[in-house]
Amino acid sequence: MRGGEYPLAFPAFTWEVRANDRNYHKQFKKRFAFCLSKQKYAGNAIKTAKYNVFTFLPLNLYEQFHRMANIYFVFVIFLQTFPVISTLPWYTLLFPLSCLLIIRGLRDLIDDIGRHQSDRNINSRPCEILSGKSFRWQKWRDIRVGDIVRLRKESFVPADMLLLCSSEPSSLCYVETTDIDGETNLKFRQALLVTHQELVREESMAAFDGEVICEEPNSRMHSFTGTLTWRGETYPLDSERILLRGCRLRNTDVCYGLVIYAGFDSKIMRNCGKIKLKKTKLDHVMDRLVIIIFVVLLVMSLCLAIASGFWAKMFQEKHSYLSAFYKHTTPAQQAFFSFWGFTILLSVIIPMSMYIMFEFIYLVNSCFINWDLEMYYAVKDIPAKARSTSLNDQLGQIEYVFSDKTGTLTQNMMSFKKCCVNGTVYGNFRWKEVSQAEEPWGDGPKVDFCDVTLLEAAQRDNDPVLREFLRLLALCHTVMVEEKDQLVYQAASPDEEALVLAARNLGYIFLARTQDTITISELGKKRVYKVLAMLDFNSDRKRMSVLVRDPQGKIRLYTKGADTVILERLQKRGPNETFTERALDHFAEETLRTLCLASKEVSEVEYSDWSRRHHEASVLLRGRARELDVLYEEMEQNLQLLGATAIEDKLQDGVPETIQMLKLGNIKVWVLTGDKQETAANIGYACKLLTDDMEILEEKEIRLWRRLPCRRAVGSEQQGGLLEKAFVDLATSCQAVICCRVTPKQKALMVQLVKKHKKAITLAIGDGANDVNMIKTADIGVGISGLEGAQAVQCSDYALAQFSYLQRLLFIHGRWAYLRICKFLRYFFYKTFAGLLAQVWFAFHSGFTAQPLYEGWFLALYNIFYTAYPVLSVGLLEQDVSAKKSLEFPELYVVGQQDELFNYRVFGITLLHGVSTSLASFYIAFWAFKDHVGSKAVGDYESFAVTVATSALLSVLLEIILDTKFWTVLSFVMVAASLLLFCLFSFMTQSIDAFRIAPAIFCFPAKPRLGGGHPCMPPLGVRVCLGGGHSPDLLISLQKIRLKAKRAPEPSVELRAHVPHGSFHRRSSYAFSHQEGYAGLITRGDSLRAGNAHPGLLHLEMQTPALSSLPKSDQPLPCTSGWFWCPWLSHASTQQISLASSSHSSSLPPICDGAEALAQGAQRSCGCPIPGSAQGQVGHRGLEHPAPVEGVPAHGSGWSCGGALRSLPTQTIP
Repeated sequence: MRGGEYPLAFPAFTWEVRANDRNYHKQFKKRFAFCLSKQKYAGNAIKTAKYNVFTFLPLNLYEQFHRMANIYFVFVIFLQTFPVISTLPWYTLLFPLSCLLIIRGLRDLIDDIGRHQSDRNINSRPCEILSGKSFRWQKWRDIRVGDIVRLRKESFVPADMLLLCSSEPSSLCYVETTDIDGETNLKFRQALLVTHQELVREESMAAFDGEVICEEPNSRMHSFTGTLTWRGETYPLDSERILLRGCRLRNTDVCYGLVIYAGFDSKIMRNCGKIKLKKTKLDHVMDRLVIIIFVVLLVMSLCLAIASGFWAKMFQEKHSYLSAFYKHTTPAQQAFFSFWGFTILLSVIIPMSMYIMFEFIYLVNSCFINWDLEMYYAVKDIPAKARSTSLNDQLGQIEYVFSDKTGTLTQNMMSFKKCCVNGTVYGNFRWKEVSQAEEPWGDGPKVDFCDVTLLEAAQRDNDPVLREFLRLLALCHTVMVEEKDQLVYQAASPDEEALVLAARNLGYIFLARTQDTITISELGKKRVYKVLAMLDFNSDRKRMSVLVRDPQGKIRLYTKGADTVILERLQKRGPNETFTERALDHFAEETLRTLCLASKEVSEVEYSDWSRRHHEASVLLRGRARELDVLYEEMEQNLQLLGATAIEDKLQDGVPETIQMLKLGNIKVWVLTGDKQETAANIGYACKLLTDDMEILEEKEIRLWRRLPCRRAVGSEQQGGLLEKAFVDLATSCQAVICCRVTPKQKALMVQLVKKHKKAITLAIGDGANDVNMIKTADIGVGISGLEGAQAVQCSDYALAQFSYLQRLLFIHGRWAYLRICKFLRYFFYKTFAGLLAQVWFAFHSGFTAQPLYEGWFLALYNIFYTAYPVLSVGLLEQDVSAKKSLEFPELYVVGQQDELFNYRVFGITLLHGVSTSLASFYIAFWAFKDHVGSKAVGDYESFAVTVATSALLSVLLEIILDTKFWTVLSFVMVAASLLLFCLFSFMTQSIDAFRIAPAIFCFPAKPRLGGGHPCMPPLGVRVCLGGGHSPDLLISLQKIRLKAKRAPEPSVELRAHVPHGSFHRRSSYAFSHQEGYAGLITRGDSLRAGNAHPGLLHLEMQTPALSSLPKSDQPLPCTSGWFWCPWLSHASTQQISLASSSHSSSLPPICDGAEALAQGAQRSCGCPIPGSAQGQVGHRGLEHPAPVEGVPAHGSGWSCGGALRSLPTQTIP
């Protein structure tokens, strides 16, 4: 188990694997459906494709008809097959539905062909399988459980295998897991000693009959528990003995493995679950609107059907002489048939073609992101990539950005900058480049190194503390070295590599390592240290140690880790320790990542006893990690401080400008990091997330818990919910939040809480595997292509090379996509209502008989050809302002956050607009044709229908002309194409020849010519468009005044260290890998498992605009800051949250008792304590005194408060 999680019971050991015995495994079956069964042990062939030649059509149709809209359209088409109730030709809906199904089917088919090709390539990879007494080349799909496979250098592992032996000393095996966890650094596996020694030839491999008993196949990538039984002996197995499918063999010539899990039973395949489908806010609005439209359609059909029944009754009573025509139909029956007829007739109001265009618009807008050269990172040849094509509009509605720090805001290129050794700080210098001649102790390339004073002191070799300091840097790590033309280090993190390189630059060169030795060069003298034990790092211990025996036979322990854990384990504290603590403070103020180094000498007696107990704990199957942690804690006591290191992680280019722009766009930025408070806060100042007008206030305790009256009224689960809500209300009142010391799980929890309680649109951006959970949880996930691997990119919706590219992604592509989709929806609904609601008005003049006004071809082609192209050009190319202006005025982004361009109100206005246009189109034409007689007059129904259709089409085209802000050649072509296609298809479908061929289908012969000959036709279109439907639009357009305010450009940002305001509490950061190391693989001991996640330290920074810029309803409460405990972040741990408020405090939400609860423990600005408050350190820089707020106790002219919740029973989020 990872993270120190200890289950109540291990999984049952029911998976039995016998080496070289396929027949044994074939006898086992398992049931998978009713009485059907299949082999328990799967073959190694995989199939990720969904379809084959026979199943594609039925399965794809089955999947597509899971969409309710498709079921609705098929239902309407089914109704159209009944001549009694059908009012429209069957092809009016069947044609667009067929287009939609074909487009989506082809897309699925293309994707599945790619999956088939990928499956074929993977299953056909060659491998060497032991067959008889020799290895033979076969394919991956031929592998079975129990087979022994030989792997060679650079080959991929075909199945989950137990490592038996390798060509490396002690059967170490180096693998790269990029395809599994995205990490590019090498990882190490090691075979059991017994198999390493015994299985040395092919004959011994063929005779191997060991039996592995382990847990059933599961998805836990970092966990494996089992045993190997061979020759009467049982050996424990864990994940460090296992090679997972998808790993790649590196730096190892040959290795052998026993297949444990094959095919879909392998862990990587068990993790290939379905990705949760993300839907945008507009998608949810559209789903509800379609339901509303359908309900309104049914109500309208019912009302018209009732009117039809009454009209039939009145008609029969008035015209009794026609009763022979109605003797078989009663008014109730007439109403029943009319209801279904109107349902069919009005069904086209839900436009099917809109879904087709959605697919195309989203795809093209995604291509615009991929093609943006401004987001192309030429240094690493990395373009922007839209991995999801259905979330573009949501990029224009982001309210919260959750960002990782290391590798996202910073470059994750660590360099050793400063250190403090024996009371001396080194590093106040300029770096210089050293030539090969100046570096006699190494054959590496030219490198940068630090202070000449430090180099000279290292070469003199007369300071034992400095000597031990540099020796620790060369010994205490999990770095592996590869000798090519030069020494190449493979480190688990950039931090570790920077420390080893620093030691190398100062004369202490790490040369090689084996399972039990480390070889280094100390100022040109080669020394071999025997590794007795490696006390591995995890996020709970926050340190690692190595126990070695030096060439003189002495045993020493070298430890490095976070200052908070090292300083409390020192044997004594003197002036040197005090000076080092001050140096750590200065390093943190300069945004450097800090680390403490310590050591001690261990006696032979102490080591002997500890080694025996360590060996006993390392072979336990249950509680192994817990027992090892106890032993590690025992050994890492009474240390002697050697010094501290400071590593620089530079900001990425454009980060301060990007964060400033995000803030101007009303986007709240939260930084979630595992780093210490001081370092994170200073990075916040450097990148302008925090500004000088903020006040950092600290306090020890705020007695808030007893102020919650709900404590005695609700249960513990409800208490947790209330505290969650209280925390989110407080945190979301801040413009910027920095959460320190958070784990990957806590990052996702932060995102989930904001989504849950604030219903806000969130974006998470990160570059490492520890950011994957956060990226998946957010509405939009952005992966940064960085040094920490590719898993963040693989799990993201959008991939970028730099954090600064968020500017263009959100403020240009996101805002334009939102604008385009909203205009597309508005216009599409408008043109649908404007063109097709005339059917309803016609019912009032046709006896409510559900007689269609338009011909069937017009209804079928109206939303596909006649009006589709102009709205398509809007959805693809529309812009309200240029890209330059979008970046110059980020305040324009607020429109999307407030859903101003498309919401229920906008839909209602669009509906009224469409109704008014349809009324004008119908009744102006109706007036023109009413009772008109003459030798050349045409007053028949067909000519009237053509006239109404022409008027409606001209109206909607004029609307798109008036509404389009950004005209291109394509825009003109689309409008002209719509008119040309209307004329072309009208003459084709309404020709005499077509009528003669199929009079039932082409039933409007020669009507364009006849309608054009009507005396009212020439001015009618203009009258309808201008006088009837668009005079309000024209008046509004003429009266609009565009205000163009030129804002002064922002001054350039100087990247410099910033001294934080107020006193910092503790140093708890460390420049170290935030993942488990590989101590158990390098030594004979088993690998260690991490403990529980460390409590997350959240540093909340509050910033709001000036009071004068806030509306009256948003007047802030008095500023509040301090420390308080947050019980939901982790189990059985106390959390701390540091708040910093600006001189213009943001309004804080009430927590149960409201502001009164937060007020307890407050102090007045003058420093005098409020009665009953907790005393503490409160820093003041001339806070402005806000006006008193109702419900908040005012003490003096203004106040600020700070404190911490008392320790409460912890709660976890379900």
